[in-house]
Amino acid sequence: MPVIPSHAPLADRMRPQEVSEFAGQSHLLAAGKPIRSMVESQNSHSMILWGPPGTGKTTLARLIASHSRARLLTLSAVHAGVKDIRAIVDQARQNQLIGEKTLLFVDEVHRFNKSQQDGFLPHIEDGTFDFIGATTENPSFELNNALLSRLRVYVLQSLTAGDIITVINRALQDEQMGLGDRSLKISDKAMQLLAGLADGDARRALNMLEIAADFARKEGDVNLIDEDTIRQVAGDNLRRFDKGGDTFYDQISALHKSVRGSSPDASLYWLARMLDGGADPFYVARRVVRMASEDIGNADPRGLQLALNAWEALERLGSPEGELALAQAVSYLASVPKSNAVYTAWKKASADVRKLGSYPVPMHLRNAPTKLMKDLGASQDYRYAHDEAEAYAAGENYFPDEMKPVHYYEPVDRGLEKKIAERLRYLGQLDHVYHAKRKQED
Repeated sequence: MPVIPSHAPLADRMRPQEVSEFAGQSHLLAAGKPIRSMVESQNSHSMILWGPPGTGKTTLARLIASHSRARLLTLSAVHAGVKDIRAIVDQARQNQLIGEKTLLFVDEVHRFNKSQQDGFLPHIEDGTFDFIGATTENPSFELNNALLSRLRVYVLQSLTAGDIITVINRALQDEQMGLGDRSLKISDKAMQLLAGLADGDARRALNMLEIAADFARKEGDVNLIDEDTIRQVAGDNLRRFDKGGDTFYDQISALHKSVRGSSPDASLYWLARMLDGGADPFYVARRVVRMASEDIGNADPRGLQLALNAWEALERLGSPEGELALAQAVSYLASVPKSNAVYTAWKKASADVRKLGSYPVPMHLRNAPTKLMKDLGASQDYRYAHDEAEAYAAGENYFPDEMKPVHYYEPVDRGLEKKIAERLRYLGQLDHVYHAKRKQED
């Protein structure tokens, strides 16, 4: 492991030097688990470490390199270019010549474009180095299939409050690299508050602890960190929210699924999480309109209008006043009967359009604004529904002549769609009577 200077931030000084010091990730580091077994066997292989910030991706890479007796080289995809990658490859080849194994750690690997990612492939395959990429984004979406197929993916999880408390206590007790020489004491409530505000991120917890230590109040022989100290350090907003990454899409997915699942309480919670974390409320409004059509549909058509009204209210009032209208729409959509019948029918119809091609419009359905069009037969034999019994042209076909009529829309037996289904069944009976009568006449 690299030597860490004493003036480095607390989060760097407290990086675990051994697997036994690591907090969390027991699914990877407990006895018999994959990375623990790999470290104990002093071997390594190419991999992706995927997880939220502050869960130990960089530290794990260093531990693996240290225990596999490999030279660790690092790149940050945020700053590195082609020249930097070539230099790393050259260094790894030099290491090979002197019998040294190289482990290349690439932070934020998802930031590399396709060609840059492809550039690593031959060097992974020929053993120039073992490759460890760290990412907070879903590698299925952000990494090329060719690269991903050559790497094993390990998923790191957000640390629990208990894990964070373990990290904090270790920093408070360590006199060499931590804060153990500063006579600090943290109250139980302050500890719980800090663990909660860390939001599963050990680095965040240690950064806040280091600042809080400077604001600790002298109380007898100790320097006390209490709840007020933590609140002063934390500021207003420490919830994790990535406006363009996995966390963003996970939360909008949770909101959508809560609405679909008819849970207004959970829907309001995820809406609040997104808005509190800095999500664009207009993006949320667009998604709420989509939910109204996709999951409520004609079971309660008022849902779509309410969603649109909420969007308009947000535009007129702005944030935060307009956010209440979003909450109203979300809670309503979650509470009313559900139907995806229109969504399902639309997918089927769209698939047929792509598959069957551009059939011409039947002549009886074409418009006839000119004499020429009338002479060609446009609109001929068209039955004007309002002139028929019950304003319905029983037995009429509105599909292209080359296409057999298809039944796409299947209303559910809930909400207003229950009445729609009854109406369509009745019209179907009229069609049946019409066709039976025509058959007798023929």
